[in-house]
Amino acid sequence: MRCYSIHWKKSAVKELKKLDKGIIPEIVNSVNDLAVDPLPPGCKKMRGSLQTYRIRKGEYRIIYSIEHEQLIIHVIRVEHRKDIYEKFNP
Repeated sequence: MRCYSIHWKKSAVKELKKLDKGIIPEIVNSVNDLAVDPLPPGCKKMRGSLQTYRIRKGEYRIIYSIEHEQLIIHVIRVEHRKDIYEKFNP
């Protein structure tokens, strides 16, 4: 089975650090799970983008893109569901 590498954008890391400390390990675990299964059950494709998806973790959303040829996942945004879509522009 192929394993993807995870690359975090600097802005996604900054957003992650601003979140509630209790949810951070859960979000990091969910992102790490993407290395084995980049399209887990419940993931949704983002409109207007070819390889951008989102997964839910409670009240939070993780937006990421996949480069299948290079086996790379780019974590783009991590934020509360009420805020994440306002600033996202594919």
